[in-house]
Amino acid sequence: MRASETQSGFCRRTLDAGASGRESGLTLVELIVVVAMVAILASAAVPIARFQVKRTKERELRRDLWEMRDAIDRYKDDIELRGAPIQTKPDSMNYPPDLQTLVDGVDIQGKKVRFLRRIPVDPMTGSTDWGLRSNQDDPDSTSFGGQNVYDVYSKSDGVALDGTRYSTW
Repeated sequence: MRASETQSGFCRRTLDAGASGRESGLTLVELIVVVAMVAILASAAVPIARFQVKRTKERELRRDLWEMRDAIDRYKDDIELRGAPIQTKPDSMNYPPDLQTLVDGVDIQGKKVRFLRRIPVDPMTGSTDWGLRSNQDDPDSTSFGGQNVYDVYSKSDGVALDGTRYSTW
């Protein structure tokens, strides 16, 4: 009797488990739904990530332009305001001849004064080749007269998040 009770008890427990609850695990439909939800979330995150990357590059560009323009102004100020004995061309209006001069530095009263540590890489073009304007050039000119470096700009043709061209910054 015990054998039959055990068998019937086993069968009863198996039937009860099947009737009262489901087997654990994922069905194919559940798996497809989860994958679809993850794909939707990922597709929404991609434009946000691109936006963040572009915003970061724009910040770098603004910082680099400010840094170089500040170095140009400090070079000019050292000549004019402090009376630093730097040899400049007569038509240069005391602006540096090129960006490399700001990196290499000039001798002022026996000391080497540098205005830039390095020429920054344009984050939009990936190059250290910046657009230059001399004081004699038109404000919107894209050709460099070569007399001095009055201003710098990006050579990128891209458009910023605010709708302006990087080359006009």
